[in-house]
Amino acid sequence: MNWAEEYLSQIRAGKIIVGKKIIKEYKKLENEAANKDLPYFFDEVVGERPIQFVEEFCKQAEGKLGEPITLMLWQKAFLQTLFGWINKSDGSRRFREALLEVGRKNGKTCLCAALSLYMMIADNEGAAECYSVATKRDQAAKCFNYAVHMRQQSPEIRALVHKRRSDMYMPLTFSTFEPLASDSNSLDGLNSHFIVIDELHAIKDRNLYDVMKQSTSSRKQPLLLMITTAGTVRENIFDDMYSYADKVLNELDGYKDDTFLPILYELDSREEWTDSDMWVKANPGIGVIKKHKYLADMVSRAQADDKTRPTVLTKDFNIRETVAGSWLSFDDINNEDTYTMDDLRGCYAIGGCDLSATTDLTCATLTIMKAGGNKKYVIQMYFIPEELIDKRVKEDKIPYDVWAKEKWVTTCPGNQVDYSYVTAWFNKMRDKYEIIPLWIYYDRALAGYWVQEMESNGYNMVKCAQGAMTFSQPMRSMEADLKSKLINYNNNPVLKWCLANTSIKPDDNGNIRPVKGRNRRMRVDGTFSLLDSYVGLSEKLEDYKALI
Repeated sequence: MNWAEEYLSQIRAGKIIVGKKIIKEYKKLENEAANKDLPYFFDEVVGERPIQFVEEFCKQAEGKLGEPITLMLWQKAFLQTLFGWINKSDGSRRFREALLEVGRKNGKTCLCAALSLYMMIADNEGAAECYSVATKRDQAAKCFNYAVHMRQQSPEIRALVHKRRSDMYMPLTFSTFEPLASDSNSLDGLNSHFIVIDELHAIKDRNLYDVMKQSTSSRKQPLLLMITTAGTVRENIFDDMYSYADKVLNELDGYKDDTFLPILYELDSREEWTDSDMWVKANPGIGVIKKHKYLADMVSRAQADDKTRPTVLTKDFNIRETVAGSWLSFDDINNEDTYTMDDLRGCYAIGGCDLSATTDLTCATLTIMKAGGNKKYVIQMYFIPEELIDKRVKEDKIPYDVWAKEKWVTTCPGNQVDYSYVTAWFNKMRDKYEIIPLWIYYDRALAGYWVQEMESNGYNMVKCAQGAMTFSQPMRSMEADLKSKLINYNNNPVLKWCLANTSIKPDDNGNIRPVKGRNRRMRVDGTFSLLDSYVGLSEKLEDYKALI
């Protein structure tokens, strides 16, 4: 039985409702199956093997203990797709990595546990090393413990697999299954055959993913499976992998990865979360695995409670969100429009700069408008001390090192930001791209000698008091522009992260200003720098428009 074909048939017949990304992926696979010139093919018999294993040998480990597991059609289509595509050259498995995004309470952990047992026992790999991975061991142990309980319910598995103190072991093939975390004694020397990451969004340390991915390099057909809901931590490994999955799915920017399988169950728009007919898009197990009443109750609560809403949107509907209490939602912030520097060559700008002492980022901003339009084009550069970057990456779990390689962040020698690097960046924008800042608004608190240095380079510097009286109106304007997608910030991940971290604090007169959220590691310097330039836009708009 070709379960993927059957799944797509029922979708086309209107019997099953799914989101656009699910339809796109399965249609893409259908077209590939019909193309005989590709270096791989679909073998439904091979793809059926994990399905048969799960339904025959794996038993319920909670609820109705010992009952056989009956997979739903969407699960069968996923498993058969994941395992049934074969390389013509050597018969190995096509897919080496998969991202399955699905709402909570849709049987993710159960599926992870059953697949872990299959990969250890029945994937024909000698000395297979299988791992459940998370930031903390107790999280990693959830999938592992579920598999242990499955083993207890199955005489066939129990006869083959021994439970030891910290892992499971199959003597016949010397295979193991073990929970691992970033705080484990060592992640070096692993030779992974199968890695399951349950709740990818909770992993803040990208290094954990990178190390585990590298550990599969010597295996013939390894598999790294990420099963997750969306999350409220922005610009972490989840956002990276989600973005990659989206690019692979849509073949954006020339991305083509035949070894990566993106299966994304999510709503097509934020507005659908109150429409019960659409809930199934993010919850394919609703009515069978996940109770409809449970979800209805959660939606009702979220409608009445703003603090609950981000959790429900991310966990139940896979709508990427910022943390509760944030100034803006992720949908408000997110804008994937881009530009080239040549697009902005020769433009006038209004600058902003938020300086730092040591631990915070320094951020320089140029905001540009073009004649006859309302769009703003934002160029930013961030600066961080070179001696602190490794510490900040390790302690804050923020990918400053990756951003530095991608040229979003400039590193300065020493243990504090050298403001001459900021001056040099403004000079580069002016001299190389002919982008002229008419005014540069800056935080007067830490400016010091830097203002004199900038003025000696010909810049018109303007003090900006970063308080509610100054920021309130520009902040409301910036909010409106972000929501209307009038700010093209070149999909800068650092600014997106800063905006997601920003909360607001009103004063007694109803004026607002930005503040950091509760987590001290979450920086907002990019927000302040952009707001500085928006203060300039507010004060100098007519003069600016007269020149552009």
